[in-house]
Amino acid sequence: MNDVMRQETKKELDPEVFIFFVFIIGLFYPICAVMGVSNMLNTLMNTAYSLLMNTVLYILAIAVVTGAISALLSEFGIVALLNKLLSPLMNPLFGLPGAAALGVVTTYLSDNPAILPLAKDKNFRRYFKKYQFPALTNLGTAFGMGLIVSTFMLSLNQIAGENLVPAILVGNLGAVIGSIISTRLMLRSTVKIYGKDEPCEINMPQNVDRPEENVRDVRSGSVGLRAIGALLDGGKSGVDLGLGIIPGVLIVCTLVLMLTNGPADSGIYTGAAYEGVALLPWLADKLNFILKPLFGFTSPQAIAVPITALGAAGASLGLVPPLLTGGFIGANDIAVFTAMCMCWSGYLSTHVSMMQSLNCKNLIGSALISHTIGGLCAGIAANLLFRLLQIM
Repeated sequence: MNDVMRQETKKELDPEVFIFFVFIIGLFYPICAVMGVSNMLNTLMNTAYSLLMNTVLYILAIAVVTGAISALLSEFGIVALLNKLLSPLMNPLFGLPGAAALGVVTTYLSDNPAILPLAKDKNFRRYFKKYQFPALTNLGTAFGMGLIVSTFMLSLNQIAGENLVPAILVGNLGAVIGSIISTRLMLRSTVKIYGKDEPCEINMPQNVDRPEENVRDVRSGSVGLRAIGALLDGGKSGVDLGLGIIPGVLIVCTLVLMLTNGPADSGIYTGAAYEGVALLPWLADKLNFILKPLFGFTSPQAIAVPITALGAAGASLGLVPPLLTGGFIGANDIAVFTAMCMCWSGYLSTHVSMMQSLNCKNLIGSALISHTIGGLCAGIAANLLFRLLQIM
């Protein structure tokens, strides 16, 4: 973490300054040329405000509720039970020890970095070989924000006018497939460097059963006090998570929406929220011969959701209701979105810091490449599985 926070110095004027200046001009000048400077700035502010009031607060409410439920499930042993049930699947599916199932559960109930506290615990690391340990980043990220993504998609039933539960379940299954591919690809890279025999925690015996391994930490007090404490603490963690996604939603989502939407219905730019230059649909339309068979997108606009999920899963969720209301997406898209938003869950913004925290900076490139492939496979799998489900 110190490496992440450490500041460096550069010359006051170096090539980076001029390259960045050209990049900013190249990004915003075409938008200004199409929309006009005044309209662009007004749309920028109005879209950000609308997202804050109508999307961020909604996601925040969901995060608080799911955080409270997650803490309650953990307090009374449901998470431990899920860990026991999932453990036998970990080695044949992911090539990881059963203890990694706890990372799946914790990240699914919260976010990608939730696996880092586990990774810092030597009693957790003792179950891993050295080549398996870096793959925790790929495993945790593939399930990060899973509960929030699934709950949010479920809340769109009324807008969609149909039952989205099958699509969400298929999306979760697609994410699992993507996570297996991502983790296995990462293990192929790490085993070439570390081999298969070196333990991760050298000073501790490997895979030794101890009585204290079968206990869990709980709050002190009566059952009622424990339940209230869990609900309040979990809700507070939901607040932290909900507040943490605000920059991603407002910055990333606003920019993506401006690159996705077109002018007002009249064809004239007014500076209102959600106007844009429709660049991404134009690009997606050119690539539709590839995107349609792979992901089954209903319209080119749908590509904006997985693109945004690369940087922030919370921001990508903010794009779904407008697309659904406008009739640009359907249940099949929801299945693909659930898989890709959950599997990718903003890995471009978390993978680097997570790998640094695990002292695996030399494997950042392998982790990113593996997870890119895994996320694409998750979307493809969800599309194929949902179409198969419709046939049945």
